[in-house]
Amino acid sequence: MGRQPRMTIPTQLVLQAFLGEATRERYGSDIGAEAGLPSGTVHPILARLEGIGWLESRWEDIDPRAAGRPARRYYRLTESGAVSAPTALARAHRPRRPFAVPLPASGEA
Repeated sequence: MGRQPRMTIPTQLVLQAFLGEATRERYGSDIGAEAGLPSGTVHPILARLEGIGWLESRWEDIDPRAAGRPARRYYRLTESGAVSAPTALARAHRPRRPFAVPLPASGEA
């Protein structure tokens, strides 16, 4: 399965944003808005996920002057990311060891 990112809550939120529409390209502020995270949190996560091969990116091919804004960097899940992310998210939500639930004493119900 390859390398796994550290599954912090912000990383989980970013991955959930991608998995909602796995084939759609997204840009940083779009992802941040959906995940409820600021740009300074989202972009390092995107870089880490791209570094392990779960995301790929491309720069938008526009004339920034004509568009009136800077070019955006678009990200999308790779095949590896689309396969690995759901499993990693499922593991992140599962307790590492089961909690002990006390059984009622005999005669109690």
